[in-house]
Amino acid sequence: MEPTEKRKDKRVKRVLILCIHPFNTVPGQRFRFEQYMKYLEANGYELHFSPLLSQEDQKIFHKPGHYFGKFNIVLKGLIKRIQEQLRSKKYDLIFAHRQAFVLGTAYFEKNLGKKIPMIFDFDDAIWMNNVSEANKKLGFLKGSAKTSDIIRYSSLVFAGNEYLANYSRKYNNNVVVVPTTIDTDMYQHKQENNNGQPVCIGWSGSFSTIQHFKRAIPALQKIKEKYGEKVQFRIIGDANYYCEELQTQGMAWKAATEVEDLSKIDIGIMPLPDDEWANGKCGLKGLQYMGLGIPTLMSPVGVNKIIIQNGINGFLPDSEEEWIDALSMLIEDKEQRKKVGDAGRQTVLDKYSVKAWESKYLGYFDQLTGNV
Repeated sequence: MEPTEKRKDKRVKRVLILCIHPFNTVPGQRFRFEQYMKYLEANGYELHFSPLLSQEDQKIFHKPGHYFGKFNIVLKGLIKRIQEQLRSKKYDLIFAHRQAFVLGTAYFEKNLGKKIPMIFDFDDAIWMNNVSEANKKLGFLKGSAKTSDIIRYSSLVFAGNEYLANYSRKYNNNVVVVPTTIDTDMYQHKQENNNGQPVCIGWSGSFSTIQHFKRAIPALQKIKEKYGEKVQFRIIGDANYYCEELQTQGMAWKAATEVEDLSKIDIGIMPLPDDEWANGKCGLKGLQYMGLGIPTLMSPVGVNKIIIQNGINGFLPDSEEEWIDALSMLIEDKEQRKKVGDAGRQTVLDKYSVKAWESKYLGYFDQLTGNV
């Protein structure tokens, strides 16, 4: 399906957005669809944002234990989704990000998808049973296999990359690749640090992905030994994490200061294992660095190999030696940092920005609602 270029009918259409987390609290939602909401509203859509969790629920949900509280959250969410199903006729379109409900059932997506056109959006290999440490004992309730059912019941699937799209096409013929994108108005090109300041190597993620950062520690240790006080490290995502090898305390991720915190990085890294889960990822960390003009190193896994042209707009180091060589060259050559960073920024502007995708994004909504 290709979006149309002109809009003929600008009648307001109502969209029910089903997701798990509150607004502006998790990267997957922010960079997949939340940053398009104002644009959709300005172009004839009335959006009803319906997260399963409240801000308070979210805090409980990600803590170990608290089983009674989590039971109440699930019960409350169940009632909420049933009520929405009963009111579903007032909507022209359903937009479901990852899943409508946290338990292993596609009941709500199935029933809604039978009545109303539905877009299913996802950006990870969520058909795998990947459960956080906090909810490991409840992992048997997740039912990740429901992903294939949700895809079947959807009118259109937004897959974050070709790997996810290939999986989706087993169950649905109407699949398009919609990459994770950056709001380049917000992500303004960073200024190179002044001469004499340590070069900052940084990573951004979450408490659940800190394991990926740890893959780079052996190479970063050698960089620290080689350059001493000429380098420093920034680990964004988990304030409780302390990297003894680099003697660096992690810092909490905050939506309000995200761009400012990232802008203090001179070289961004995104190490990943080469496994099925990592192949499903959409390169968000790397795109964030690149969007700010930060030279970026990403493991040559999945979509990273499409985003990065090695040595031109970033680097794809594989072995420890390649990580050390690429980092050393960027640490020593300020002009190369700027050249690669500028090329990365241009890649985001051309292919992975909200501006580059907003008209296509709108077009998909228009086709399903007849708003063309």
